[in-house]
Amino acid sequence: MIHRTIWRVWAIAVIYNAISHRLLVEPSSLVPPSRAGGVYEAWSLPLSLCRAHTTKLGADEVIVLSQTSIQAMGVEEARTGEAYRRFDIALAEEDRRSTQRKKIIFAAVFSAFWFSARYIFEHPNFLKSTFNKASKELLPLLWNNEAPSSAICPQTTALAPVKNSGYLGTLEAEYATEEFRLQAYESLGGAIRVPTIAYDDLAPPGQDERWEIFEDLHAYLEQRFPLVHQNLNKTHVNKFALVYHWQGSDDSLKPTLLTAHQDVVPVEPLTVDEWHHPPFSGYYDGEYIWGRGSCDDKPGLIGTFTAVEELLRIGFKPTRSVVLAYGIDEERGGISGATAIRDYLLATYGENAFSILVDEGGGYRVTDDVIMSTPGVAEKGKFDVRFEISAPGGHSSVPPEHTSIGMLAHVIKQLEDNPHVAHLNRSGIYYNLLQCQAAHDPGLSPRLRELIQRSLKSHLALSALEAELAKSDRLFGALAGTTQAADVIRGGVKTNALPEHAEVIVNHRIDIHSSVGALKKRITAVVQPVAARLGLDLDAFGETVVSNAGQESAGQLKISDAFGTALEPAPITPMGDSGPFKLLSGTIIGVLGASNRTGYDKKTFIAPGMSTGNTDTKHYWKLTKHIFRYGHINSADSFNGAHTVNEALRAEGFIEAIRFFTWIILNADESPLLE
Repeated sequence: MIHRTIWRVWAIAVIYNAISHRLLVEPSSLVPPSRAGGVYEAWSLPLSLCRAHTTKLGADEVIVLSQTSIQAMGVEEARTGEAYRRFDIALAEEDRRSTQRKKIIFAAVFSAFWFSARYIFEHPNFLKSTFNKASKELLPLLWNNEAPSSAICPQTTALAPVKNSGYLGTLEAEYATEEFRLQAYESLGGAIRVPTIAYDDLAPPGQDERWEIFEDLHAYLEQRFPLVHQNLNKTHVNKFALVYHWQGSDDSLKPTLLTAHQDVVPVEPLTVDEWHHPPFSGYYDGEYIWGRGSCDDKPGLIGTFTAVEELLRIGFKPTRSVVLAYGIDEERGGISGATAIRDYLLATYGENAFSILVDEGGGYRVTDDVIMSTPGVAEKGKFDVRFEISAPGGHSSVPPEHTSIGMLAHVIKQLEDNPHVAHLNRSGIYYNLLQCQAAHDPGLSPRLRELIQRSLKSHLALSALEAELAKSDRLFGALAGTTQAADVIRGGVKTNALPEHAEVIVNHRIDIHSSVGALKKRITAVVQPVAARLGLDLDAFGETVVSNAGQESAGQLKISDAFGTALEPAPITPMGDSGPFKLLSGTIIGVLGASNRTGYDKKTFIAPGMSTGNTDTKHYWKLTKHIFRYGHINSADSFNGAHTVNEALRAEGFIEAIRFFTWIILNADESPLLE
């Protein structure tokens, strides 16, 4: 009992000491001089500290207002000259109390230390038992233990077709043959050789001859996949988008919807010589298939066509209908393609008419210990914001302090000096993915695993995890918050003419926990001080925020939606016990578990993924709640990524994609997990 008393006395003394000397305002945060003579107001600071900082602050005088004085007089009265005069009288009393307090604290601490030291000397096991007890009882309150891994990121089992197992077995054997593989590689290569480029400035289909290249691709598809075109009902939507319907025997079952896009991004002419093989060659070098679209998204287009063609060839007849839909301008937002497909499907099938939708997106990663697959179940929002400055022109020999371009530079600097702060949200997809890694990936560093697991209940650990990821993961900002990027800038027409107009377009990818409205408010608040400082009238999204009426204005800053295409974050796809999520997860685990590729003989786990960009699925929200952005491509099978020089896909990886599309069609056809 005596040691408990000693510890209590010691603790009380320490706590009393901390409270009596606490700083309610840091020395670096002293209120700046508020009256002539350079007077600083230090609210509730110890007198000795204030005196010590008098010289450092360079103030003629430091006025200390005690908390008692503030409560008695009120803040406003405390700031008046009367308060300063009254405080001179209270100064001596405060000094006396401070001295008395120090004596009491010293006596208490000294006594506690003396009796504690004596007790510890007489009881050598005391420290060990006390430390163990503190570790068990106190530390969990500050740094909570994680929940059991079995309760975090539960996994489903591999799912393979039963009724359709014979069809799967036949095709798995065929897909392993060299003859089939070479034929599949050429199918993808041939599609790459048709440069279906989606330019940003394309006029609507039928009004721009650059769309005509899609007719060449359609002719190629008909020639390469004859059974698809003989057995499925094909519909041209908005001239060049394609929808295929494969009728099932049971109309009560909602169809499966597989989507992809036919278009690719342009190739920068200045980089053509940097390609190992010409960008539209579709060349297979024995390992990789080269060319624009080899990663994005002609594997989805040709992979689905190949799977359906082969199923038809062996006589498979679906019970559940299958719909294939292929956009034509995903790379510019699906303006002409996905929107038309959406309208057609809604008119033909209705809202929420599909059991599951699988589009391009996430893939999987093979490590030394596990395979982690990340189907996309969420997608960030998008907002392109135009900042336009209009200012008087004139001859450059008599310039103002800032031209419109100079003022625009101030705006850009203000935006980049105030980036969006990324935060982990325990209900977020990225945080969920981290929990899955901690639960199932043995290759994760012990430090990171501990932070992830403890962050479930500990705010301290969550903050530490954010700091760790900010340092170690370059994608942290993009996955855990809103991002901004100044991408397009215009201004000026001649070197001796003051620019009357300058503009920048800033692309934002909106965090799934935010919104377009919240982003508008933040942008306005960040830019407003710059507009006021430069003397600019500010019109933010149709609202006058700063007006220099009655004063000479330097010009106008107008902030607006650049293209009228603001997009809210996508609805999150149901996970957990959701049937479609289980079907997709089980299919992925089954496909990878049955693969004969080297290094695939290991555990596969599913972690939810999120698209930082946007796919055509942003137009398909009304078709089904169960949207998955997943292309089943190993990240290591991409030579240099998409949209860049030397885009290429490892050929074996393409075979895996074909296998996945085959499995998903067969599993969906017979599974009770879908409506």
